[in-house]
Amino acid sequence: MFRFLCLAVLCMSSCVQTSDAPPPDAPDGPDGPVLIATWPFGQEAVDVALETMHAGGSGLDGVEAGIRRIESLGSDGSVGLAGRPNAAGYAQLDACIMNGPDHGAGSVAGVEGIVHPITAARRVMEETRHVMLVGEGARWFALEQGLESVDVTENVALKEAWLARERDPDAGERGHDTITLLALDANGDLFGGCSTSGAGGKLPGRVGDSPILGAGLYLDNAVGAAGATGLGENVMRHVASAGIVELMRQGLHPQAACEAMLHRIARSDPKGYDLDICFIALDKAGRTGAAASNQRFPFAVGRGAASELLHVEEVERRP
Repeated sequence: MFRFLCLAVLCMSSCVQTSDAPPPDAPDGPDGPVLIATWPFGQEAVDVALETMHAGGSGLDGVEAGIRRIESLGSDGSVGLAGRPNAAGYAQLDACIMNGPDHGAGSVAGVEGIVHPITAARRVMEETRHVMLVGEGARWFALEQGLESVDVTENVALKEAWLARERDPDAGERGHDTITLLALDANGDLFGGCSTSGAGGKLPGRVGDSPILGAGLYLDNAVGAAGATGLGENVMRHVASAGIVELMRQGLHPQAACEAMLHRIARSDPKGYDLDICFIALDKAGRTGAAASNQRFPFAVGRGAASELLHVEEVERRP
């Protein structure tokens, strides 16, 4: 009987060791802030966020500050007012933010002329009873809050000219990157945000995944956080970020969760793996992961006081 019990224990141990999940890349709980962000320009966002948090700011302050920097830079032509314009020739911006401790969230979409939509999203979360404001109402609210803005009177003429001219129905969209930033503070609380100018050449009024909770960004303070970048329609239709968090809740490492979500989408989507989407994730233990559907994906990770630029190749396709 004793021999049987020993064999059973050894068998269970072997099963655990052969789990598909990668080994932990962080201890059980952070020694300091842990952050992850999309794309090479995300490293600057991570550095600004770390600096903010080490100076006494909260994780939410760090996320907002890091994303504000990228909005100011207009990095990669896909964030902020310097991002690629829509089909009518002007920028419409999207952003959202989440606060882990109270599961708070705020979002703005299709907002015009507001320099820092991530701050507008935070104000929606903190200063209203709502979660999301869009278009003209989002701009009015941001102006009422005293947020930095630019004149948008020219947009009226651009809209009228776009409506009047013959349009190419086959015109494609150009570029669709996003700054998504996730943070875990020394207390073990999670925060996240994302901001984008959306796909260049999009129809006026088009909204992608970035401001949609559960699609472009989602977190559960007891589990982890996830975010997306790429072609928003292919993220939104599968509520991908929420799905990744749920996979982490089931015990998957963030890396395995990101990859599993891509495989799940590819199984059901007519596009297969040709989705042009990427994911990042961060769990409660400070472990990180990233995955890409059909491209090499660079991303930034910060731990303690330092950051580094990493990358993953496209996920290995399954039949």
